[in-house]
Amino acid sequence: MKADVGDVVVVHGRKVGDAERRGEVLEVRGQDGAPPYVVRWDTAGTQGLFFPSSDVSVQHPMQT
Repeated sequence: MKADVGDVVVVHGRKVGDAERRGEVLEVRGQDGAPPYVVRWDTAGTQGLFFPSSDVSVQHPMQT
């Protein structure tokens, strides 16, 4: 997995009906975009160190 500052991580629900969680990557602590990431979560506005698992995807914002 690779992410850059400003990307959005999406934690997909594990079961049907589970809500997704989304957060903005504020800092990348691994080399070359690798985890861990410091993420600000949309739902609570809290920040934390995040180690993604297999149920996570990264959305890269459109660059103009």
